[in-house]
Amino acid sequence: MSDKKLTKAQEATQAIERIYIAMRHLFNRGFYKPMGVSGRTLREGLLALQPEIYGSIGEDKVELSGLLYVLDRLPHGIEECPIINLTGDEGYQLSHIKSIIPPKRRRNCYRIDKDQMNVEITRGRSDIYDILTHLTFLFIESHKIANRAVISEKGTLTSEWLKFEKIILQDEISNDELEVAMFHSANILGRTFEEVLAVHKALATEEMPHRLLKVIYWLGKLAIDEVLEINKRIILFSPVLRERTGHHMHGERWANRIKRELEKQELLERPVHIISANMHSVMNYLFSKQTITSKKEELNKREVFERLSQPENSKDRKQISDLAKNQGMTYLKDVSGTNIDVQIFDLSKMDFSKSYLSDVIDETNAVIIVMDYAFGEQAFETMDELLKPYKKAKNGPVKLNVSSVSIMGKAGILKGNKGDLMIPQAHVFEGTTDNYTFKNEITLEDFEKEDIEASDGHMITVLGTSLQNKEMLSYFKKSTWKVVGLEMEGAHYQKAIQAASQIRNSISPDVKVRYAYYASDNPLETGSTLASGGLGLTGVKPTYLITEKFLKQIVRQS
Repeated sequence: MSDKKLTKAQEATQAIERIYIAMRHLFNRGFYKPMGVSGRTLREGLLALQPEIYGSIGEDKVELSGLLYVLDRLPHGIEECPIINLTGDEGYQLSHIKSIIPPKRRRNCYRIDKDQMNVEITRGRSDIYDILTHLTFLFIESHKIANRAVISEKGTLTSEWLKFEKIILQDEISNDELEVAMFHSANILGRTFEEVLAVHKALATEEMPHRLLKVIYWLGKLAIDEVLEINKRIILFSPVLRERTGHHMHGERWANRIKRELEKQELLERPVHIISANMHSVMNYLFSKQTITSKKEELNKREVFERLSQPENSKDRKQISDLAKNQGMTYLKDVSGTNIDVQIFDLSKMDFSKSYLSDVIDETNAVIIVMDYAFGEQAFETMDELLKPYKKAKNGPVKLNVSSVSIMGKAGILKGNKGDLMIPQAHVFEGTTDNYTFKNEITLEDFEKEDIEASDGHMITVLGTSLQNKEMLSYFKKSTWKVVGLEMEGAHYQKAIQAASQIRNSISPDVKVRYAYYASDNPLETGSTLASGGLGLTGVKPTYLITEKFLKQIVRQS
């Protein structure tokens, strides 16, 4: 790597450090005005970094792909609110106000009135960093709109903005008016009509067919109010959130509920295998062979799993879920605030002869705990609490007989394509000197005979996937760090596992660990970042291949 590129990578690292120091300071302070003096460090840091996921944030034109990405992770209507209040779990579910849950982030949000949106944060600091980063991007883009709408210090607005505003504020918008509004919005955004039309279609829903235009209007409107010093947007952090963050309150409640269920079913003494994955792949792999058949010919495994991944096949998924419950599965929908659901599989009740594991094992008394994906630092909180002895057991504290911990995750790949696999040999924690090495029971050899690309090396656990740029990622890829991908939870999980097995002695020091990731994006390739969209059926193959390798090793170990 040349000195010039290294300097850019170092500048990017410093920008990230400034952003996180600023966020911690503002959080401790309790409030700030994002487009005021107090929010300047965040804005300047993001503009200096210019993360790949936010595309053209440093240019005059409004970034549309980044806008789509962010809107999927923020509650509908937040663009209309000058007051955004980040809160803890403070009992808002007991009110009559219906919660708003963003499509791609499990957060309960509450529109208190026309001016205020409350966002419930129960997943730790990573959740706070995530939303503040997205909001900073949103506010920067909103001022690009305002700069095109305001043409004098006296507050004169362009005729284009006034015409756009008049159409948007109507109760009904005709097709002709819609096209006129889109012509105006294209000029206001600095984008082509074609680009605006594509994003308009992507954001449209049956309930909100003109959502993009409404978002553009309200972002511009609130930014104009700030430019003209009519009203300033503000972000608040509630006292409860500031008091509770970092104290594992949600994770402890979550873990104790799982242990109570194990005690209730008399499973506390059994060998336990923990899997961090999703709520479908383990269940489908274990039980789909008994239920899913084709009238014409028997489907192969991949066809079965692709069929189960399609929205229209809900009856098939319910059939599998019902069978799983009859053969030892218990589903625990989260009530702790972690937003991490759990499945417990008592494998002693399962009929292996009718499963895809029939050639591996006949029976076992092992227990599998599948926990849904954690988010960033929340991985440490939940795994740390789960691996602690169960102090509330009837006969005194009981250590769980944890035999293995397996982590499947989505990650950004630095050399490869969506759907490829990454097998880590260590986790490097970004922004710290913490590095976590381990013996991964999953190796490249496990996938040699599979029709899938796989690579091994080191994973970098980043503070936030939205705070990465090409220079820094290229440095990690080409330097002696040998980084093959980036994700947000690995170092946190391994920190908890090592603490439990090597320091606290709450689980066996011989616990097996398995890590395998599949690529959700390639942040080094334009058009392949997370903002380019989801995996779709491309994710089915790697998800179930990893699941298969985990389960075969688990039952053999048992």
